[in-house]
Amino acid sequence: MLLETERLRLSRLTEADATFLVELLNQPSFLRFIGDKQVRNESDALRYLREGPDAMHARYGFCLYRMALKADDTAIGMCGLLKREQLEAPDIGFAVLTAHEGKGYTTEAAQAVLQQAFATLNVPRVLGIANVDNVGSHRLLEKIGLTYQGRRQVYAGEPELAWFAIDNPGAG
Repeated sequence: MLLETERLRLSRLTEADATFLVELLNQPSFLRFIGDKQVRNESDALRYLREGPDAMHARYGFCLYRMALKADDTAIGMCGLLKREQLEAPDIGFAVLTAHEGKGYTTEAAQAVLQQAFATLNVPRVLGIANVDNVGSHRLLEKIGLTYQGRRQVYAGEPELAWFAIDNPGAG
């Protein structure tokens, strides 16, 4: 376990999470707002885990974490920091199974990740990016303290994204 909140545990994703990842990454909301990660079966999920969260953790010391209910360890989503070549600072990412939306879990996890980014990892700034029409993500980013910065081209040939930022209050 890496982080614990009142209702959640955040930990590294493992091979045991392959079935969960297939479900999460193929939800209509994930495909619409985040994108198709080409994960259709457990083998694809293991590739995603190796090339995504595991590689990011090895390189930067952070990644997307498994978000699970504290009560019974049921995986309900993922939340963490990502470092994209196109962005000058890490950004916070999150996704939750539809059945667990609207219960405040993602906000709770994102607050813990942001606190860890500043207090433990000493990250000077955290960004947030989202589709311009993903109002739920915009609200969550603002709720945890990020401020809307405008629209920005992040990926060549793709639509602009809304982007948000927060500076580490302890930096400087």
